[in-house]
Amino acid sequence: MKSDNTSLDATDYKILAALQDNSRLTVKELAASIHLSTTPTFERVKRLEREGYISKYVAVLDADKLDCGFVAFCYIKMKQHTYENSMRIMEAVQRIPEIAECYNISGEYDFLLKIYTRDMKSYQKFILRILGDLDCIGSLNSSFVLGQVKNTHTLPL
Repeated sequence: MKSDNTSLDATDYKILAALQDNSRLTVKELAASIHLSTTPTFERVKRLEREGYISKYVAVLDADKLDCGFVAFCYIKMKQHTYENSMRIMEAVQRIPEIAECYNISGEYDFLLKIYTRDMKSYQKFILRILGDLDCIGSLNSSFVLGQVKNTHTLPL
């Protein structure tokens, strides 16, 4: 559970910023970068984890090198706006590895998906064989990434 961020001080923000940039920093390296000794740095990191400010540590992989660099954004409209249809879509996307991100959005569409596949042909199969099997989807619209301008997981602290 995330607590109120009024309990964060400037040192906590320095820790979060440093770990956001490189989560593989050792406690010793982190402590040196924020000008604090290792024990209080370690205790602060553990508190930030416990309180949910740090939810997990990940490696950012190169999609092109892993042959899944074709990126599409897929806008989904439900057939009917029901709780059941919404839950079916949200549960389904959890099981589909090609879907990296899913947002329930406002406006003309109900969901926005970020999808990684090998190429256009793979994306077509994905749409027909995976999303096409979800009968609660009324329509979808796809946009394809032509080039990446910015891709970061860094929050503005």
